[in-house]
Order: sequence, then C-alpha cells, then structure tokens
Amino acid sequence: MTQTQKILVTGATGTVGRQIVAELLDRGHEVRALTRDAAKASFPAGVEVVEGDLTEPDGLAAALEGVTGLHLITFGGAAFSPLETGPRLLELARSAGVRRVTVLHGGGPTPLEDAVRADDGVDWTVLMPVEFMANALEWADGIVAAGEVREPFVDRLSAMVHEGDIGAVAAVALTQEGHGGQEYVITGPEVLTVGDKVKTIAAAVGREVTLIELTQQQALAQWRAAGLPEDVIGFLLEAYGNTPEVGRTVSGTVEKVTGRPARTFAQWAAEHADAFRGQS
Repeated sequence: MTQTQKILVTGATGTVGRQIVAELLDRGHEVRALTRDAAKASFPAGVEVVEGDLTEPDGLAAALEGVTGLHLITFGGAAFSPLETGPRLLELARSAGVRRVTVLHGGGPTPLEDAVRADDGVDWTVLMPVEFMANALEWADGIVAAGEVREPFVDRLSAMVHEGDIGAVAAVALTQEGHGGQEYVITGPEVLTVGDKVKTIAAAVGREVTLIELTQQQALAQWRAAGLPEDVIGFLLEAYGNTPEVGRTVSGTVEKVTGRPARTFAQWAAEHADAFRGQS
C-alpha cells in the first residue's frame, strides 16, 4: 500500500481539480487545496483549504510546506491568463521538497507547461485528456426543456473521458514512482458519435431525446447567441469539424496507469441522470 503523502492541488475548484482531490482522499492521502477565495470554495471533509494565487508564487511558500506532490494548471488570476510564473513555482516546489508534479495540458504550448517539461529537479507528468464527458452537461437545459439536443457535426467521433479517470491518473502520478517524464493522453474506453451520446443519455434518464443536426451557420448563430467568444467558437469549429486523431483514438492510459478499465459514457450518464431530468 502506498504511504500516505500530502499533495497540493491547484485549480482545485475546477472540473479536473475536484476529481484529483476526491481521488487522493479515496486513496488515503492528505490533500491541500489551493483557491483564490476560500470563502467561496467547498470541499469534502478532510481537505485543508489554503488561499493563494499562482500569479503570485512568492506567496505560496507556506502552502508548499510538507508537500511531496503538486498538481498545476497552466493559467491563473481573475482573467485566466497563461501563467508566466512556472520557473519560480518550480523553484519554490523543489525547495519545499516536492518530488512529483503533474500539469494539466492547456490544449497547446504554454509557458508553464514548457517550464515543467524543462525541469529536471522533479518527476513531472503531463496530463493530456481528450474531450471531457462533463461537456455533455451543456445539453441538459435543452433536454429538460424540449427533449432535444441541437448540435453540428453529429457524426464526429470522440474517445471522451470521464473526468474522474483524469483524477485517478493524476493521483497515481502524484503519489507513485514510475511516471516521471511521461506525457499521458487520457481517453475513455470507446469512440462515440454525438448520436451515440444522445442515445446513452436518453437511456439513462428514461425518456426520448431527439438529436437535431445544425448546419455550421446555425451552430455559429447558436454559439454567438450563448455569448461564446470568437476564439472559443473558432476552436469548436476546428475540434468538432476536424477532430484530430488523438481525440478519436482510445489510448488505454487509464487502465495502464490505474490498473482498472476506464469508465464508460453510460456510467457517466447514469451518475448525472438527474441533471438531464431537471433535478438537482
């Protein structure tokens, strides 16, 4: 059994950060969660909450005391700008005795990830998940209100991953040997179309859900009406209209790293069925 360790999780209130926190707790480790506003944060019992900002690394020395593992995100501050503080963060981490670092890939090259990859003083692991299953929650309002999902590129393929499996891979890399210098593409166990996902959600909630295919122009209008920035819309057009091979290929990383199979979208849909029923 792995010895109990203390891990500092940054981005702890995010979709992935919360899963890392939960997985580390389940594995019996001590968790310190970093947030910019502790009063607004809510974590399970047993989590030590500390305030801090990755854009101001010199204020994080106390948060790093006694920590053996550190999970990092690549952006910070109120504007979620790319972090330029990687070298100083890593210097402080090494001084505090941190041995292992994971970093959540930001979708492309970032200064912080570059700094992590260049650091030979810690065992670093880059986590590169594909599409999150949690993204399907964007359909909840339409399913609740009208029993429909309105999407373009409905035949696009995705090896989408359960966010809990991202947390599990991170927890192993942060607490066990053998993952230093690794770049882990993290996927689910199957490749699905949009239609496959809609049918799976319908089965989970026990009601018919209609898939309405949008043209590209209709999708643009829908996204703009929802207030999405143009750079995000451009990303969606590329990701959905021309999904890269890595996003539609099962990697097997979850089972390789954790020793258990990756969770299916059917499992995820069952866990979140109430959201698609309009229940809290």
